[in-house]
Amino acid sequence: MNLTKFKNIIEKGYSLDVIFLLEMCEKEVDLKKFCDTPKLKALRQLIIRKQLISEKEMLMLEGQNLLAFYRENDNSNVVVYERRKTSEDAFDRWWKAYPGTDTFTHKNKSFSGGRSLRTKKDECKEKLEKILSEGEYTISELIAALEFEVLQKKEKSVLTKSNALTFMQNSLTYLNQKTYESFVELIREGNKITIIDEIEGSTDI
Repeated sequence: MNLTKFKNIIEKGYSLDVIFLLEMCEKEVDLKKFCDTPKLKALRQLIIRKQLISEKEMLMLEGQNLLAFYRENDNSNVVVYERRKTSEDAFDRWWKAYPGTDTFTHKNKSFSGGRSLRTKKDECKEKLEKILSEGEYTISELIAALEFEVLQKKEKSVLTKSNALTFMQNSLTYLNQKTYESFVELIREGNKITIIDEIEGSTDI
């Protein structure tokens, strides 16, 4: 980082301490637990008040922009490439997690369907990138929410002997209607699916 960039960061009212906490937040470190001294607690409150991160410690757009500015170098093409690569990697992970069809086998029980669930890949990518840029959810949370819902439907299918995955929205509708939101909240609250056995039991949230 050159002196001009350092000066610009200071003039924005931030410091390298702020940059460090934003990078920790990006790595999903529990800042509330990490900031256990008065100075660090005050610093954490500052980046929340400045809307760099949310109360739930998700990087917001301003925080993402500050990190991007800090990481810029003289070769802007390299920076753009790295951002694009990170974005594509995140989408590829989510896309692979989304069921291709509603036909599946779970616990040695097969369920047939007739729907393609992955649709309009390019539109899905654009929508997912927009969701991530807003900073409320991480890609890890979105994938966990998706896996939570899919497993829930598969467990229900075994229990009811009826294909519940056939009611899964296609990928674009799922993103447009923000179906993931309720499942992210369940995960944040520590909820888990109770796996049923082969004879009895239920799928609880």
